[in-house]
Amino acid sequence: VRRIIDDGNHNAFTDLCWFQGRIYLTHRRCPDGHMVFDTSQIVVLESADDGATWREVNAFGVNTRDVRDPHFLVFDDTLFVYTGAWLVEEPRDLNHHLGYCAWSGDGRTWEGPVFLEGTYGHYIWRAAAHGDTAFLCARRKREFVWTEDSGDADRVCESAMMASADGFVWNPVGFFQEEFGDETAFLFEEDGSVLALARSGGNRPAQVCRSEPPYVAWRRTDLHRYVGGPMLEKWGERYLVGGRKSFEGQGAVTALGWLVGDELIDMVELPSGGDTSYPGFLALDRGRGLLSYYSSHEGSGSGAPPAAVYLAEISVG
Repeated sequence: VRRIIDDGNHNAFTDLCWFQGRIYLTHRRCPDGHMVFDTSQIVVLESADDGATWREVNAFGVNTRDVRDPHFLVFDDTLFVYTGAWLVEEPRDLNHHLGYCAWSGDGRTWEGPVFLEGTYGHYIWRAAAHGDTAFLCARRKREFVWTEDSGDADRVCESAMMASADGFVWNPVGFFQEEFGDETAFLFEEDGSVLALARSGGNRPAQVCRSEPPYVAWRRTDLHRYVGGPMLEKWGERYLVGGRKSFEGQGAVTALGWLVGDELIDMVELPSGGDTSYPGFLALDRGRGLLSYYSSHEGSGSGAPPAAVYLAEISVG
């Protein structure tokens, strides 16, 4: 495990991907901390040597909005980075959320950010592609109702799968969490079926969600524990899960495990604590991979700055 970003800011919410033979890492950088600030930026880094060294190739913010939870999508020969954006207001309202993206054809010359048509009132999260269609996880208030609080991770919050033919204009195709909707990772199998790992609002147990085209009907199974900032990747023939694991009275760590059927088998806890999680994963081969995540256990120990980004090399027999 190496601490690769430690500049005094609150650095958080990571993702990794391959694009045109190089590795890309994205995260949020904010001098003010974990919560909602218009001083936040989405940062993209590039490595040409399997993560040994990194250089910054893009950074952007959005006026009057907090950008956070960036995720990559390689789609239509383009590298997209998607981010949800709270309007900086009091009180916050999920109905005012909006998705943005920046994009590049070569990983080095970037365009954007632009807002994503169809995402107003939606908190977008991880993206995936299958065939000629891109998909996003997005949560929203049911029927965009008014509530006295933000409505995020509440009973009125539902999770939608959204689809796009170009990566910029989005429409919902189905709803896979009808209440307590939250962050979700999609994984498409070769036959078009989708496996999803969904955080459930209010620290409820995470859910395994399954569906087949056209992704209207969903089957949901509760896991044995909560998973914050969930990651789901297929590594060889196995399904790797990462995210925040909480202990009553002891705080949280970033942890990894295998998803076997509808059971999560915990395997390892990474050096972490305080404000932590939101991993990204990249397989280097069948037995070796890279995992990015953030943690404040060597910084503030809380959601205040500093928090650092870590890169772990993982091997399996």
